[in-house]
Amino acid sequence: MGSVLTIRGGIPLAGKVSVRGAKNLVPKAMVASLLGNTPSVLRNVPEIKDVDVVTSLLQLHGVKVTKDPVTGDLTMDPSDAKMARSKDIDAHAGDSRIPILFCGPLMHSIGEAFIPDLGGCKIGDRPIDYHLEVLRNFGAVVDKRPGGISISAPKGLHGAKLTLPYPSVGATEQVLLTAIRADGITELSGAAVEPEIMDLIAVLQKMGAIITVQTDRVIRIEGVRELTGYNHKAISDRNETASWASAALVTRGDIYVEGARQLDLTAFLNTYRKIGGAFDVDDDGIRFYHPGGDLSPLVLETDVHPGFMTDWQQPLVVALTQAAGVSIVHETVYEQRFGFTEALIRMGANIQVHRECLGSVPCRFGQRNFLHSAVISGPTQLRGADIDIPDLRGGFSHLIAALAADGVSRVTGIELINRGYERFQDKLEGLGADFDVTGDAPAATVAPA
Repeated sequence: MGSVLTIRGGIPLAGKVSVRGAKNLVPKAMVASLLGNTPSVLRNVPEIKDVDVVTSLLQLHGVKVTKDPVTGDLTMDPSDAKMARSKDIDAHAGDSRIPILFCGPLMHSIGEAFIPDLGGCKIGDRPIDYHLEVLRNFGAVVDKRPGGISISAPKGLHGAKLTLPYPSVGATEQVLLTAIRADGITELSGAAVEPEIMDLIAVLQKMGAIITVQTDRVIRIEGVRELTGYNHKAISDRNETASWASAALVTRGDIYVEGARQLDLTAFLNTYRKIGGAFDVDDDGIRFYHPGGDLSPLVLETDVHPGFMTDWQQPLVVALTQAAGVSIVHETVYEQRFGFTEALIRMGANIQVHRECLGSVPCRFGQRNFLHSAVISGPTQLRGADIDIPDLRGGFSHLIAALAADGVSRVTGIELINRGYERFQDKLEGLGADFDVTGDAPAATVAPA
């Protein structure tokens, strides 16, 4: 059953943590190295599971990956790229969705690609239809086989004019990684424009790509025949930053996040201040703290960038359980992201989830019977409980709740958190959290009030 984190809550977290390269950028930049004809160097790389998965996948495809033992920088040499065996791909990437992004680069470098059935966090459909349709528009032939999908381009890849029905980050990445060496011009409308997308574009431009980001979510890519490697420092992880900021608020603590970037967190910082949190920005990071007094309720809708990011929602919901009044959160990006509230309710939170769109604007889930709006009434005293982590952000939110709760919590499934939070146990220890890690645990039960 894996490790168990036993947390004795009620201690304000205080101290400093450092955040490094963004989980939503680093693995994609690693995949981009396949497109170059010389080695690439990626700096500011975090020690997270997704990086390990992509490292293994690159090595399976013949890419030589070298890690600097001091800095952690990765050097990736694709000169011997080759097709990997499907069973090996499946063994290394069965729990990750990153293989879908290998398709364009592999077709450019070796003429074909295979992706296994995709995993990832269980927070919604996340269909790969966007990806497959994108690849077909470039001239790819998609063949569904037992255990995965084979993709080839017998006539080569060509530019296309594409419109996404929703500004999907993954589909936008797919277009970028496929279009830059396709023959002709690609125009993508309805593109995602998250900071991680812009940083990926910076990586590709360093390699020799010609990419223009126009107004109204339009990206224009002029295909080139050849690309070189890159040398790039990844932007810091804004989602990890927001998670630690929420932890400071919920535990009434004071955390300085070294490496945090204000520009990437504008929507979060505005909301943080409205709730009653405080922050100080300097050149090296951001200090987040609870200034005292009551937290304020609010009405919040998640959205694609530059709106309030869906990954920030779950940690912030924990903070809203401590606000004096009724808050409403309308999730518009992933349809099943409120499953994590079940554990919070068992811990004493007053949360009701609804199928209706409770925000100001109806969303695409309104008529599809998904529980995608939440009403949080507070403040409530959280109690320790036994919790099994369901997904990455929900899992970290459970940790935050346990750290603030009265009593002892036992948390299983913490391996999921390693996907996106670098050395989170070391960071908790540095912030003064009271916890230990033990072996397997019995079935979860609520700790007594």
